[in-house]
Amino acid sequence: MDDRVAGALSLPDDWPAHPDLSLALNRMGSFDWDLDSGLMHMDQQALDVFDLRADEYDDRPATLATRVPPDEAMRLDGMVTQALKTGRSNYGAYFRILRRDGSLRWMHTQGFVRRDDTGRPRRIIGIVRDATEELADSTARRELDEERQRRTSLVEATTAALAHARTVKDVIDVLKNSQGLAHLGATSLVMGLIEAGRIHLVADGPDGAFVPGTRYTRTDEQYPMSEVVRTLGPRFIESAEDFADSYPVLWPHISHLGITSAAYLPLIAQARPIGALGLLYSDKNGFTGDERNLLVALGSSIAQSLQRAMLYEQEHDLAEGLQQAMLPRRIPEVPGAQIAVRYRSARLGRDIGGDWYDVIPLPGGRVGAVIGDVQGHDTHAAAVMGQLRIVLRAYAAEGHSPATVMARASVFLHELDTDRFATCTYAEADLTTGVVQVVRAGHVDPLVRDADGSCRKVLVEGGLPLGLSAEFGRLEYPVSTVELDPGQTMVLFTDGLVELPGADLDEGTQLLVAMIRKGPQDLQKLADRLCAAVDERGGEDDVAVLLLRRKAAHAPQPGGRLQQHVGQNDPEALSSARHMIRAAVRAWGAKDRADEVELAADELTTNALMHTDGGAIVTIRVLTGPERRLRVDVEDRSSALPRRRDAGEAGVSGRGLMLVDRLADGWGVESRGTGKCVWCEFVIPPRG
Repeated sequence: MDDRVAGALSLPDDWPAHPDLSLALNRMGSFDWDLDSGLMHMDQQALDVFDLRADEYDDRPATLATRVPPDEAMRLDGMVTQALKTGRSNYGAYFRILRRDGSLRWMHTQGFVRRDDTGRPRRIIGIVRDATEELADSTARRELDEERQRRTSLVEATTAALAHARTVKDVIDVLKNSQGLAHLGATSLVMGLIEAGRIHLVADGPDGAFVPGTRYTRTDEQYPMSEVVRTLGPRFIESAEDFADSYPVLWPHISHLGITSAAYLPLIAQARPIGALGLLYSDKNGFTGDERNLLVALGSSIAQSLQRAMLYEQEHDLAEGLQQAMLPRRIPEVPGAQIAVRYRSARLGRDIGGDWYDVIPLPGGRVGAVIGDVQGHDTHAAAVMGQLRIVLRAYAAEGHSPATVMARASVFLHELDTDRFATCTYAEADLTTGVVQVVRAGHVDPLVRDADGSCRKVLVEGGLPLGLSAEFGRLEYPVSTVELDPGQTMVLFTDGLVELPGADLDEGTQLLVAMIRKGPQDLQKLADRLCAAVDERGGEDDVAVLLLRRKAAHAPQPGGRLQQHVGQNDPEALSSARHMIRAAVRAWGAKDRADEVELAADELTTNALMHTDGGAIVTIRVLTGPERRLRVDVEDRSSALPRRRDAGEAGVSGRGLMLVDRLADGWGVESRGTGKCVWCEFVIPPRG
């Protein structure tokens, strides 16, 4: 036998040609493991110990998996690997096997490593024996069971905690707070990740442990993390002297920490190093074989979690960057309004959504506010969102009414090569009068917060989501009118803000209303608070928020002027003009005459649309003088002057100017170049 093989057992070199009778008499079996071929020959006594027939074993160690449970097999493999790598000549271990009848039996094995002249391991010869009676009710068995239970619970607890870690910071927090690492007795840890060929220190260890100049280090420097990354093998530092001798550059900077030993593990994922982990101990000297195996196993689990976290962060950053690029780069300054917008991305890797917001300045002191959500949580949803946002903005800027903007956007989405639909709310606000025209396409209703902080849900009649309304031919979107007083805020949001686990949207909306009531008055802080609430409850959907507040100083003043174009065959524009007039009359203190003004203006506008070839321009303003007068001008492109005529008893037309004459305090006609202007005036009370 080779002198380098220590132990009481001596087996002949030509084993198993000459079975050892003494082993058989002591109910021991023997094996000879050829490391070059990978075959492990076992004699009949060894097969009997494993409860195997000769025809059930093919000389391959993997075949023993039917008898050796996976956790035992992993522990034995780690022990053998450690013995081969460290140059040890023997190893021994107790382990359990599962017999044919389902019972568990304790086994003991002793292996001896045979090496060639170069020190390379070539064979392992050894024995296996049944140790159940030996360990029955003994202190040794209890200790083995307790140790095995501790190791199992440690690995399971740490692995379970790491399974929920989504970012590198999460992984570090799990390790620093892990009960399992505390059981190992480690004082603290350090961790580095490979970035651009260097090791980036991402966890510093205890206070005062950071060494200046080591935030980024090369893999060829004389540091323990650099060594394990280069060699891809663990480095167990047995004592303070071992640390000082092995790493003289590092030790002087950390010797004051009282470190007595350390374990540095390479973090390897998919056969490549991604970093290194160091565990520092202050009351421990040396590591047993089981401790080494356990740390190596934990290192593998930690590496997998880190790789998953790093991949998640990369994918999420890419997806979030794509969506952010498609959202407005800046929100324009809108006279008469305060605006706050927020976008909170879902923390689910590349599962990015299609939520968006937009603010569109419009002529005449108006502004368009958009909130929407494309179906799905992927980059395709984000791409569709980007196209839809641009198209909707273009339709609004062209001067179409809110209902027309929504209908055309639905047709556009339907004609795209996609199966996605989108919910959306488009609000067009006249900040001078406070009139807000709202169109809702399958989206959640908006909220309005009063100047005193009270908040309420605004019920807005809606239509089908964009894309679906075009598919089913239901493009008639109803327009709801909301009057926004100075200091009031309209709250537009996507459903991620009100989605709660186990609750419907109504419950979530009630909680949101309560939160807004208690929220800060400052618009930016309120937007931050709403998104923070989603983070606190662990919301996993995207959230877009748009807050539009009408400034108190922007109420209509005497001499104010509002104007709107009404095209032919455009009933929505006619309705919008009515809303404008109604809100202006109310805002200018002429509420008692609102019906008269609206009716007279409607008659003049209808006459212009019916009896001319083009549209009409409706203007309303307040005239100052000895008495306050509200004037309505309706301009068209026809030079033919209107005339008042008797409609007759059965006539259905001809009553317009007669009605205006009865309602208004004065009216008339003025030539305007190639067209004319028909006007009427109403005396209104002085401002209180």
